[in-house]
Amino acid sequence: MSATTAPVTAEPAAAPAQGCAPRADGSPTMCPSAQPHMEGAFVFGVLGGTVEERRVGYLPERVPLTDEVTAMAGPVRVTEVFRIAAPCAEGACKHFDGHDCRLATKLVQLTPQVTEALPACAVRPDCRWWKQEGKRACRVCPAVRTTAYIMTDEERQASDPTFLLPQMAAG
Repeated sequence: MSATTAPVTAEPAAAPAQGCAPRADGSPTMCPSAQPHMEGAFVFGVLGGTVEERRVGYLPERVPLTDEVTAMAGPVRVTEVFRIAAPCAEGACKHFDGHDCRLATKLVQLTPQVTEALPACAVRPDCRWWKQEGKRACRVCPAVRTTAYIMTDEERQASDPTFLLPQMAAG
């Protein structure tokens, strides 16, 4: 696997979600790779590890993404420090195909699992990736970064909305 050093930000949406499929209790489906500008954004994890091997430390509860929390990121992008979730933008997202999140599909098929145990995650009950890909999504999620400066070819392909796996191109 080769790596790139150009900063890449997977931007799931240009606008806040409008038509997310809610759960029976009315909660919207959440994107676990959201941008800080999205309506309803909250922090569910803090990035740690090394630059080459980042890992998410999951928070016990959802923390609203306030100006105060954003300021904690200091001089770097908020997405370099925190994992953020927000209501899924569905059709406004470059990774959404009308039914599924292609980012989630590509992550579970192209990147290695980094844990066997499912992380204690405050997003899981509403998470699109969990609903769509199940345990496999949770097993790659700790290594997912919304903003990455060093990426493997597989991570770059997964984050590129124009890259399609063969079964996606055929469908």
